[in-house]
Amino acid sequence: MAVRRIIKMGHPHLRNVAEPVAPELIGSDDLSSLIEDMVDTLHDYGGIGLAAPQIDVPLRLAIIEIPGGPSRYGDIDAMPLTTFINPTIEVIDPATAGYWEGCLSVPGLRGFVQRPQHVRIRYTTVTGEDAELTLQGFWATVFQHEFDHLDGVLYVDRIEDKTKLVFEEEFAKYWQEPLGAN
Repeated sequence: MAVRRIIKMGHPHLRNVAEPVAPELIGSDDLSSLIEDMVDTLHDYGGIGLAAPQIDVPLRLAIIEIPGGPSRYGDIDAMPLTTFINPTIEVIDPATAGYWEGCLSVPGLRGFVQRPQHVRIRYTTVTGEDAELTLQGFWATVFQHEFDHLDGVLYVDRIEDKTKLVFEEEFAKYWQEPLGAN
């Protein structure tokens, strides 16, 4: 459909709490078009997740697509492109782990963020059905990162040690472990 412009940190709309997607909108042509635009935008920008507020649409809607295989996060399982309408997160176990996060709305930076590593996600599918996922590790981090956008929160807000907010070039030079090094 169309690639939309991703708004960046500093844009005031990125800090607003998004509105729930109305039940009558689910399955509509308008919502389907928005989701298609989000998919085109995600692929064009090269991310693994995108929330509607990042394209200046104040709805509780996000998409996530995780390619599997070796990555800077280790060898991870793939997740096919999935749409999450009005998602909620429940922390099952508060034990945390940290990952270096980046964001399409905060280009050029990486930050080390500690998050709970065992969560339950409840959401509505594009067909209007209730669904649930239980996630651990990297996936739990990805979902929390994306769904934070629905509440006007950026990963930089969650960095405890501000010395671990770095430019991507310095991240690659000083912080990133080579693939396969664990």
